[in-house]
Amino acid sequence: MLRPVATGIDGSPESLAAAHWAAREALRRGSALTLVHAWQPHPRPAPSGPADMTRRSWAEDLLTGVSEGLRAAHPGLRVLGRSVVETPVTALLAVADEAALLVLGSRGLSGVTGYLLGSISQRVVSRSPVPVVLVRAGVGTCDEHFAAPDGISPDEIPQVPYRDVVLGLDTDKPCDELIAFAFDAARLRGAALHVVHAFGAPRSDATDPLARVSGPELLAEHENAVVATLRPWCEKFPEVPVAETVRRGRAAPELIRASASAALIVVGRRERETRFGAYLGPVAHAVLHHADCCVAVVPHA
Repeated sequence: MLRPVATGIDGSPESLAAAHWAAREALRRGSALTLVHAWQPHPRPAPSGPADMTRRSWAEDLLTGVSEGLRAAHPGLRVLGRSVVETPVTALLAVADEAALLVLGSRGLSGVTGYLLGSISQRVVSRSPVPVVLVRAGVGTCDEHFAAPDGISPDEIPQVPYRDVVLGLDTDKPCDELIAFAFDAARLRGAALHVVHAFGAPRSDATDPLARVSGPELLAEHENAVVATLRPWCEKFPEVPVAETVRRGRAAPELIRASASAALIVVGRRERETRFGAYLGPVAHAVLHHADCCVAVVPHA
């Protein structure tokens, strides 16, 4: 049985955008959608509800309303609602244990491209056992597709192609989970996969073959490494067109630049703990805050 796509809702515009993105993803995968709303008892009424409404009844009404709206907007979608008395981080991590993918909402930065990653999202992304997708408020179907003729919505012309899926690739430590997720995301959308690899100066380690080359030779070595890393995946997903960008520089700016024309950008998060808690990594952190499209963070060893 397929694991569901899961998302958390709290009534905010960003959580509703995430719920609709998660609904479209569940339909692409042929799976169910699990909605979770976490709340905690409080003597005062819910801040977004009428004064005479308890938090429990407000939570139940929210879950019912969002579920009905999703079913109406996405016919054929199976929606499972879950209202839990728990903190949001604990509730989201618990539902992630049973899901294939967790989708969270994130506020856009006013006047600046990117996301505002709150403390809840930060902790969940850093600890989730499954990939997490961050969706900004206002993101809809049109943002995932190339422009349709005469401004017609892609909903009206389903064959309007999806924008590329972008993958950030490190050839020194290629990760199967990360590459598989990106190829599968492109396959599900019938989209191209744009692989971005950025490299810096060669290491001084004499055992490193790249330490003895520079200039055009160094670029060629990295291009060959990218092709070699992707070859088995291209054979496994022959229906996915693949384009590579290999440049000298820092990974985060290159990925952020590529996100401007993408439907989804995929980055990795190494599963490890530091003395300050779960580790997100500088590239994933930068992409999450500045990408111009939805971001998938895939945990890996």
